[in-house]
Amino acid sequence: MPQIDANGIQLEYEVSGDPAAPPVLLIMGLGAQLTRWPEPFRRALTDAGFRVIHHDNRDVGRSTRMTQLGVPSLPAAALRAALGLPVRAPYDLGALTADAVGLLDALGIRSAHIVGASMGGMIAQIFAARFPRRTKTLGIIFSSNNQALLPPPGPQQLRALLQRPADSTQEAIVANAVRVATIIGSPGYPRPEEQLRADAMEGYERAYYPAGIARHFAAVLGSGSLRHYDRQITAPTVVIHGKADRLMRPSGGRAIAHAIKGARLVLIDGMAHDLPEEIWDQLVGELKTTFAESP
Repeated sequence: MPQIDANGIQLEYEVSGDPAAPPVLLIMGLGAQLTRWPEPFRRALTDAGFRVIHHDNRDVGRSTRMTQLGVPSLPAAALRAALGLPVRAPYDLGALTADAVGLLDALGIRSAHIVGASMGGMIAQIFAARFPRRTKTLGIIFSSNNQALLPPPGPQQLRALLQRPADSTQEAIVANAVRVATIIGSPGYPRPEEQLRADAMEGYERAYYPAGIARHFAAVLGSGSLRHYDRQITAPTVVIHGKADRLMRPSGGRAIAHAIKGARLVLIDGMAHDLPEEIWDQLVGELKTTFAESP
């Protein structure tokens, strides 16, 4: 996969589809590499006549690692956020948004359909608010706007995400990733353990970097509520959320859809915080419906 200079850093990215087709930028979530967008899902978009761009956010995968910024204390950051106090983070979600804009600039793309998942959905909200002329449409998958008084993540799901591997061996790290995927995954569409393990092994071998995950967490906590961004969004928007998601609860999706004027909310039975193969066609169909609303 190629790298490109964007916003002063190197971003690993991939482009597929007809160069002349309408572009779709896919933005993945916290600590998630670009490989978390399943290849058949992306191929369905290119087969539907779109050019698909996806990338590793800074501090994850093979994009620039911000090692010089240090590793934040997540317990301290989480406590301050819970108390409504400002959280000092090495960078915020605005920086990750600027990276996405820089990627499109470097590729010579003036505007695109913007689709984000989880933390990527937060980045997408900021993108659409700050750059309305560059946002053809907006798609947000299992995300939140972090507004006040939203229900917190389920304790089991949050513990799964924060708990460290038993040790620093490859086996322990992969086993931990399988455990996390099982707990936050879709109960209506369970994936075989061997598939989860293969995905975890791929992620480990490609680029395992836990310090970047910590900085991503701090970025989310330090960015606060995104509701004021949502109120500025004018692009046609679809908000897709799993009814069974206990990490990013459906209330987060409802809050986004309520705050964005004219947004369409799609809640999917049995879906949690992943992209099961069984619903790829539905996801692509919902995105295509919204893409067709582009002025």
